[in-house]
Amino acid sequence: MGTQYVIDLADVDERQTATVGGKGAHLGGLARIGGVRVPAGFCVTTDAYRRVVAQAPSLDHLLDRLTGLDPDDQEGVRTLSAEIRRVIEGIEVPDDLAETVTRALARTGEGAAYAVRSSATAEDRPTASFAGQQDTYLNIVGAAEILRHVRRCWASVFTERAVVYRRRNGVDHRTVHMAVVVQHMVFPDAAGILFTADPVTGDRRTATVDAGFGLGEALVSGLVNPDVFAVRDGGVVGRTIAAKERAIHALPDGGTEEVTVDARRQKEPALTDEQVVELVGIGRRIEAHFGRPQDIEWCLADGGFRIVQSRPITTLFPVPERDFAGEGTQEDRVYVSVGHQQMMTDAMKPLGYSMWQRTAMADMYEAGGRLFVDVTPRLASPDARAALLDVIGKSDPLTRDALETVIDRGGHDVPPPAEEPPTEEPPAEAPAARPRAATAPTPPPPIETDPAIVTELIARSEASVAALERDIRTKSGPELFDYLDEAFAEHKRVLGDPLSFQALMAGMDATWWLNDKLREWLGETNAADTLTLSAPDNITSEMGLALLDVADAVRPYPEVVAYLRGVEDEDFLESDELAALEGGAEARDAIEAYLDRYGVRCVGEIDITRPRWRERPTALVPVILDNVRNFGPGAAALRFEEGRRKAAEKERDVLARLRALPDGGPKADETKRMIDRVRTFIGYREYPKYGIIQRYFVYKQALLGEAERLVRAGVLAEKEDVFYLTFQELHDVVRTHRLDAGLVERRKDDFRWHEELTPPRVLTSDGEALTGAYRRDDVPEGALTGLAVSAGTVEGRARVILDIADADLEAGDILVTTFTDPSWSPLFVAVAGLVTEVGGLMTHGAVIAREYGLPAVVGVEKATRLIRDGQRIRVHGTSGYVEVLS
Repeated sequence: MGTQYVIDLADVDERQTATVGGKGAHLGGLARIGGVRVPAGFCVTTDAYRRVVAQAPSLDHLLDRLTGLDPDDQEGVRTLSAEIRRVIEGIEVPDDLAETVTRALARTGEGAAYAVRSSATAEDRPTASFAGQQDTYLNIVGAAEILRHVRRCWASVFTERAVVYRRRNGVDHRTVHMAVVVQHMVFPDAAGILFTADPVTGDRRTATVDAGFGLGEALVSGLVNPDVFAVRDGGVVGRTIAAKERAIHALPDGGTEEVTVDARRQKEPALTDEQVVELVGIGRRIEAHFGRPQDIEWCLADGGFRIVQSRPITTLFPVPERDFAGEGTQEDRVYVSVGHQQMMTDAMKPLGYSMWQRTAMADMYEAGGRLFVDVTPRLASPDARAALLDVIGKSDPLTRDALETVIDRGGHDVPPPAEEPPTEEPPAEAPAARPRAATAPTPPPPIETDPAIVTELIARSEASVAALERDIRTKSGPELFDYLDEAFAEHKRVLGDPLSFQALMAGMDATWWLNDKLREWLGETNAADTLTLSAPDNITSEMGLALLDVADAVRPYPEVVAYLRGVEDEDFLESDELAALEGGAEARDAIEAYLDRYGVRCVGEIDITRPRWRERPTALVPVILDNVRNFGPGAAALRFEEGRRKAAEKERDVLARLRALPDGGPKADETKRMIDRVRTFIGYREYPKYGIIQRYFVYKQALLGEAERLVRAGVLAEKEDVFYLTFQELHDVVRTHRLDAGLVERRKDDFRWHEELTPPRVLTSDGEALTGAYRRDDVPEGALTGLAVSAGTVEGRARVILDIADADLEAGDILVTTFTDPSWSPLFVAVAGLVTEVGGLMTHGAVIAREYGLPAVVGVEKATRLIRDGQRIRVHGTSGYVEVLS
């Protein structure tokens, strides 16, 4: 079959993206749906584009320069993209190609007006729509003008916005080719956009219609506000009718003009309710055909609707896909984010989330590279609901508020709130070290305040990890996966140890008791923040202090400091260059010892695919250098002793004040018991997570060994490709040595899309994403509201840091970031305060902030965008808000 330069839309379907681009393929698919009318036309194919651009050899050089530009060089992108467009628009269309287009015009109606529309191969994808990135030209008349505008469409591959969008989505400029759709022009009475899901809330059951008079360009350009209709369950449930003073109409001889709408019609709706419902019905058929919510451009002409474009809505957060198998239906489910409890809201790769699913203590469901727990059963019972809200509220008030929003409006099999609150004492919060189950366990009886219990629990965990390291060494191939099933059972057994749960709850219950009672008796706010300073056995706070000791080993040697400033190679600890420096051996040994103890950790550590510090030690170098610069020798011991002293002073103070009360003796005695209890057990709060991550490192090394064997066998291109397979898929590949050739690339594309999504705290099966809100009136105007988790007030320079490897801190700085899992604790020793977008009272960042005595406010929505790096801010860790001062 010869090269095709033109294909009629009637002969196109959605499988032909490589030939007719995303828009053309979707239009061809639309034309095949019953009841959907698409204007007739044809596509000038990507073969035509490739032939034409091949006539300009200078493009290769220009594309090389464009690819090599620094991502932040906006002026360079603007200049080069404009130059590339000029070259393409200046190319003459070959005579035979021009003749082919002219014949196609004659077939579809010579002399008619046309819309000439770009259709790139990278657009209208499920994960990146590229909406508005290339050009469309309306009401073009005559073959010469149509050919000129075809060239302009080809050139629009390199609009500045399209170049930037491709770079952000990881799309190579050379892999994108342009087709052009040429369709009969529709002269509409009204036009607009239909979203088959609410683009703001994500609700898949609610469709939204934007409508205006004349051509849809008036809406797209912002010339007028649209009428907005909301449709749910076959009826209009909301409407906003705008004053439409202007419209864009087509001119008889080509082109368009802006006109004034007759005053009598300006406040008329562009569509009747009946027309809106009819349009949404068409949209539902289109959505069913393409299998996902759609962004649809429509026109109303001669009493009927024409569809001129449909693309996926790529900004919606996906809904978990489940096999209910007798449990009910997919409808009316309510999901809570695991990432907001685990302080890791980034997207996870398939191996990462599937490993967490297999080792978690609760059923979890993936959506958008994140995990969610179905809490519907608990919401259906008033008593269980009250307990859930209590648990969630202590962990993350915004999640609680989002759940209360779902409850208050009904639906999702959730009965309305009870008239009287339940009298049953709600179960205490399950530890964040393990994912919470849909039903909280019944609290076991209290244990004695005995430090030997913590010692025993740590020894049990270490012994279990040692056995895993020993036994896994001899396993490979399918036998490894059989062994891992056993290892996961042991993993869960350790996590579910009743004694461990009792110790965790003992520390947290004592914290809450002290804060509640000392506020009631003495007016003290968050007294436990000081009483828990330098508590023993806190593996996470010890990790931060230990890096100060590493700095002590580096600081005396200027040559080592200079060497570390320039280090980029992950193998720098093994280099002869470091060892040859004065003090190099000592510095290397100190870093190696630190990695032996803490090298299993990293940012986002619940995702097994993230590089551990042992695998990427350069991530720690900036923090070590900050510690060298900001601290003196022995700082770790001094800080720990200072915290212990402050805690002891606070204890003496509150006990003395209690005893001075008329009935203070018993209160002081009980408070003393609780202080002893919290200091015995609160440090253990951080250990179970460390045990999980120790085991994860062992699992990862074994799985990467299998990956290396698959690479040698030619099954995988590179070993990190296993990260884009689920655990079960990897097991199957190891067993069969077969892999779908395109699966890994599709998963990489999905992951890039997931990275762009913001996960909600609560997600319904309708797709509605809820983030919650603080309902407070005690925050100064303009301040950023959050949750108070560590007492005190501090003022300083904001350092907005999204990657620990980018740390560059000075004494007195305030760390502002999205979330802090345990890997961030080495930064805590160098800062004066903490602000995060995600967090709760007992999440890791809050616990370590209290441990170090840092004023901290967490759960501050969009903190990293609302606070600029370098601004001066004041953190009110007792009251729970942040003021931006400059």
